[in-house]
Amino acid sequence: MSPSLETLLAQVREHRGIAHKRDIQQVADALAGSWPHPFANGDDSAVIAEGEGYLLLAMEGFINDFVAIDPWFAGWCGVMVNVSDIAAMGGRPLAVVNALWSADQPHAREVLAGMRAASQAYQVPVVGGHTNLHSNQPQLAVAIAGRAGRLLDSFAVQAGQELLVAINLAGNWHPPGLNWDAATQADPAGLRAAIELLPALAESGVLVAAKDISQAGLLGTLVMLLESAQCGATLDLVAIPKPDHCDWRDWLCAFPSFGFLLVCESAQREVVIKRFADCGISAAKVGIFHPEKKLMVERQHESACFWDLHHEPLTGMRR
Repeated sequence: MSPSLETLLAQVREHRGIAHKRDIQQVADALAGSWPHPFANGDDSAVIAEGEGYLLLAMEGFINDFVAIDPWFAGWCGVMVNVSDIAAMGGRPLAVVNALWSADQPHAREVLAGMRAASQAYQVPVVGGHTNLHSNQPQLAVAIAGRAGRLLDSFAVQAGQELLVAINLAGNWHPPGLNWDAATQADPAGLRAAIELLPALAESGVLVAAKDISQAGLLGTLVMLLESAQCGATLDLVAIPKPDHCDWRDWLCAFPSFGFLLVCESAQREVVIKRFADCGISAAKVGIFHPEKKLMVERQHESACFWDLHHEPLTGMRR
């Protein structure tokens, strides 16, 4: 028997990926107003105006245990997640740099082999970084630069717009964590074509915003988007694309390799869904945005509040 909707949402709220996002509140408080900037912090990439477009900068650091246990996949993810962050802003990646610490060379070679494989698959060069092979523990951080002609901006989301989810279901669990691997065995040309959809749809004005589904899971990532937009949403749980053999708790907490929240006007919905379907990506309308700053989740005849931003921030990032 499946748990009630309220029980399911309570379990998802305890996911450690969401707990880690709360740490951002300390950064938001510490750096608030430290430097005047025309673009708000808190989206998937930092934004710097450059000529008629934008320079995008993003960075990911990885949990030490993950790097120690699965060094090749950690290296692959170092490139993949950064590429996704640039795409979520409507950009195309230029290059990545890394900072790698390791206690031994064989472990470091595995991390670098994973980075090399992803670099070749996504056609994004690794152009530099920092290395320490005499560390007392493995650590990895990877940064990326990209460019966008037209931004996809979480801060631009408004009530009445529609929420879509696009996820590549053609994958498998990559244990031990809740990582859905739809990338390492995929056709590289297909990976690049799917990522290219985001900047292409941005430049054509079809999408308003996008957000890469992170380790906070689908609902945690949506709360972050709502925090930026300062609005709320009602989400239909059963409309979310999901593999048949995955239970809802795991799927809502999963990092899906290729998974994006998408925002568009209702008139553009079918265009977006078709473009992703043409690339083998499952996409569907799952909700709508509204003025009240709550994330409401519905499942058939049940309804429950997952997060109330009136009373509880997540990252603390806002304009």
